Amino acid sequence: MNRLSGAEAFVRMLQLQGVRHVFGLCGDTSLPLYDALFRLDHGITHILTRDERSAAYMADAYARVTGKVGVCEGPSGGGATYILPGVAEANESSIPVLAVTTDIAVTSRGRFTLTELDQEALFRPVTKWNRMIDKSSSIPGTLRAAFAQMTTGRPGAVHLGLPFDVQQDAVDESDIWVEPGLNQFPARRAGADPKAVEKAAALLATAKRPIILCGGGVVISGAEPELAKLANRLGAPVATSISGQGSIAETDPLALGVVGSNGGSAETARVLDQADLVFFIGCRAGSVTTDRWRHPPREGRCFLHLDVDSGVIAVTYPADVALLGDAKLTLAALNEALGHPHQRTESWGREAVAAAKAEKFMAFDAIAASEERPIRPERVVAELQRLLPDDAILIADPGTPCPYFSAFYEQRRAGRHFISNRAHGALGYSLSAAIGASIGRPGVKCVAAMGDGAFGFTVGELETVMRLKLPITYIVFSNASYGWIKAGQKTKFHERYFSVDFDRSNHARIAEAYGLEAWRVEDPRELRSALKAAIESASPTLVDVIAQPLQEARAPVSEWIA
Repeated sequence: MNRLSGAEAFVRMLQLQGVRHVFGLCGDTSLPLYDALFRLDHGITHILTRDERSAAYMADAYARVTGKVGVCEGPSGGGATYILPGVAEANESSIPVLAVTTDIAVTSRGRFTLTELDQEALFRPVTKWNRMIDKSSSIPGTLRAAFAQMTTGRPGAVHLGLPFDVQQDAVDESDIWVEPGLNQFPARRAGADPKAVEKAAALLATAKRPIILCGGGVVISGAEPELAKLANRLGAPVATSISGQGSIAETDPLALGVVGSNGGSAETARVLDQADLVFFIGCRAGSVTTDRWRHPPREGRCFLHLDVDSGVIAVTYPADVALLGDAKLTLAALNEALGHPHQRTESWGREAVAAAKAEKFMAFDAIAASEERPIRPERVVAELQRLLPDDAILIADPGTPCPYFSAFYEQRRAGRHFISNRAHGALGYSLSAAIGASIGRPGVKCVAAMGDGAFGFTVGELETVMRLKLPITYIVFSNASYGWIKAGQKTKFHERYFSVDFDRSNHARIAEAYGLEAWRVEDPRELRSALKAAIESASPTLVDVIAQPLQEARAPVSEWIA
């Protein structure tokens, strides 16, 4: 019987699952795993990060753009606590991330060993599935179960703890095998009940003003073609949450855009409120997407709800028909159930969308053309709309950039081209996530936008992007404050500004110290040339924009405290 060490078996299992990149940070308890990665021929590239949180953010974005499981790792103690925020974000966003934290030896537990903590208890609330591997013989089976958990049903994050002695103990090589197809998501798809599909089709066929509201489930499922077919047959506008962007090309005549308190507008809300039937697809209908459950109103309309997670359906809105299943399979079944009638001739959907967007963008265009200082955030969005190619990936931190790009940057292709960490909205995501996205989709331009508050969270990863020579462009909205909170203090707490302001840094000079090409822009007339040079460069770049503070801006945000 051939034997492998636990660490060798772990690496071989990742190899068989098709893992090609692992993001992580070294530590004492990881030494056997790192030694196996060094010695074995496995085809896996390890990306050394400067923070375990960043490793998780990279794995998250990598998974979003590739459709494969993202893998991150870190050591015990502080490494486990640092990696936790990224795992929580991925899990809540239904993104399959495998977080591996090595640990002290099983035999050392309970003896005040350095870095000892209860990892399984730590990760239980923020993962879909969570295991400490206490025997080396359990490594292959636990990894098989982990990949099944991450990619089937509602995708999510898994944590595995790998103790030091388990990495060194023996594993039978004959147990090193995997089930094909579980390294991509969603796997083992299931469609909704045919009777529910028939009932939903009948309601859709008779609705006079149907509207579709998509969360992240459409893009996760790859259901964009099925959605487009359904929307066009019904003449139904398609609205999205922020996570749902990419469900439909936002230049499509039926694409209403983002709705809700963050990135929505009065114009898009009015269209949503006119609907006599609202079809939620892969959408939790939470506080932000529905502007605290005010749009759409509950009364006087029919609701359909399609989701792969039964715990989401009819929680915040009633469901006249509940469709439990994969979005791609269920929408295909709905299109089939509707038969082959002529496409609707009623123009309510297209006319409503055109009128709403014309009104919304008239106001936007006027501000975007402003040459006032400090530079208006709308100006940055407008310039990037002109400069970026259709296949570019844009990652927006959840602070200043998110509402502007969600409301006004129109994605010209369906699919995953826009990313923002909307589950928990932790600052610092975009700088690190851009590295994972760029590695996952090489050859595609990747731009990450953040406020200066967010920049300070993960600035150390500028060394990583420089070491890897990734042609990412970073944009910093510099307004010397935690703008979202300051705006909340203005609107809800009578301008009692407390502990939200900090000194302005020269982010361009900081970036140059790491080796990036960088520009600092104060004059809006110089913005396009700086952005153009940064985007066209083959090196990592950063543009530091002296921007209008959020509390003074006309941001597309209806409620700062959502």
